[in-house]
Amino acid sequence: MVVMSEYWLLARVRKKSAILQCMSDAQVLKTDPLKELLPPTAQGLHAAIEIGSTGIRLIVAEIDAKGSLRILDRASKQSRIGRDVFTMGSISRDGLRESIAILSSFSELLKGYGIQPAETQAIGTSALREAANRDTFIDRVSLQTGFHVRVIEDIEENHLMYLAVQKALEDERSFLSRSNSMILEVGGGTTEIMLLRKGQMVSSHSLSIGTLRMDEQIRESARQPRQFIEMYLESNIKTACDVLTEDLPLETVRTFVLIGSDARFAAYCLSGKNFNHYTMLDRARFIEFADMVANLSLEESIAQYHLSWNEAESYAAGLTIERMFLEKTGADVLIVPNVSIREGILLAQVQGMDQKIEQELRRQVVASAKSLAKRFRYDEPHATHVKNLSLELFDGLRKEHGLGKHERMLLEVSAILHDIGTFIRTSGHHRHGEYIVANSEIFGLNREDINIVSNVVRYHRKTPPLSTHVNYIALPRESRIVVLKLAAMLRVADALDRSHLGRVRGLSFERTEDRFIIRPSQTLDLSLEKLSLTEKGDMFEDVFGLLPVLM
Repeated sequence: MVVMSEYWLLARVRKKSAILQCMSDAQVLKTDPLKELLPPTAQGLHAAIEIGSTGIRLIVAEIDAKGSLRILDRASKQSRIGRDVFTMGSISRDGLRESIAILSSFSELLKGYGIQPAETQAIGTSALREAANRDTFIDRVSLQTGFHVRVIEDIEENHLMYLAVQKALEDERSFLSRSNSMILEVGGGTTEIMLLRKGQMVSSHSLSIGTLRMDEQIRESARQPRQFIEMYLESNIKTACDVLTEDLPLETVRTFVLIGSDARFAAYCLSGKNFNHYTMLDRARFIEFADMVANLSLEESIAQYHLSWNEAESYAAGLTIERMFLEKTGADVLIVPNVSIREGILLAQVQGMDQKIEQELRRQVVASAKSLAKRFRYDEPHATHVKNLSLELFDGLRKEHGLGKHERMLLEVSAILHDIGTFIRTSGHHRHGEYIVANSEIFGLNREDINIVSNVVRYHRKTPPLSTHVNYIALPRESRIVVLKLAAMLRVADALDRSHLGRVRGLSFERTEDRFIIRPSQTLDLSLEKLSLTEKGDMFEDVFGLLPVLM
């Protein structure tokens, strides 16, 4: 008995030492990645640049105290970045020189507004994500133009696009809330898709289907372009739609939202060449228009619609992709917002000023997490109760943890997903859950957020983080401290629902010198919960310096 006691004490000291070492290495708290590039105030003149597959585009806007945007200027120049990357895997020297020349011209334009390159939010999308020499590209651009480019992930791209769509449709939000919806954007390298069930985010996907990729396939084919396009797309889109149908039956989609230059081109032509925030198009008319454009030769498109050669190629391919996805749904009406990802970048800048936008984004992140959990048949009542207890603990420990709204949302997502690994096997389900989350997408969360959540799921039970745990040690030091604090709270919340019956509710808290006393609103026999808290409360004590006690 004495030997066992000494062994337990030695193990406890080792675990506490590992946690304290990790905490000493991580003093800076994580913030929302979408806000890391923002200046102290969001009001005034701001600019955003998107380095895309087919072009480099600039927007300049004025943001007022209410968070409203007033577009002052736009600029766009075609680029060969996407063609380089999708054919050779990297950006050519000519592509780099061309990009620097374009960005230098944008820098001169911005000087007229008193905006410096370092104050401009510049992002790179699919082409830069895939470029083998993207780090060299970013460094050369920074040194020669002053623009600091951040390459965003596809999930962030969806997040920014959703912000822009919400803003464009803010007076008609019933479009998205009254029926199932698909939001689709066709780019040069990828097609971004979001599925919503009556306004609730179900899933978001990034597909390797794009106008430039398709153009390169056509160039390599001996078949006629029209014939090859139909064959190439039918196979790829059918496979994609089979995956999408697992999340939401596409025949139930009644609202189809199209984003992108090709969609705006169709809206411009079909709506009398005049639309402000958005326009609505009839399904049959859009399909007829898309087919007509696809059947025109490039010379005919250029002459009839006054397009450039690249625009004629891109629009025909983009409209064909959009038409084929539309035909897989039951939508009768299309909505084309007059926005781009650049508006989303600027709106992310003011989301803290507009509580409605912030609440809507949090709601969609949580809805996406629930959709993922349902796919793996989670215990919804237990997960919901643990989530509620976790958030009560988070709010009651603000002085101790010093975290913000973003970390609160990450805790909420972690609590929803904490037992997701039981789908694979109950034994070791914390490790299985970590794997599932780490290899999944959750709308609104970037890769850093996903890594934090997957680690919190891993450490909601059993051994706390150790120096030998590669996935934990690989996190930035500020993220490791967030994991420790969130996991400590989640472990306590999970212990309080040990029976999975939701017995412990309405928590109130009291602190003594070294104890954190938890009092539920009901008078119950809490023997099982107290035993579980004894087993899982050690990490809480190590992180916050308070022993959790259930009274």
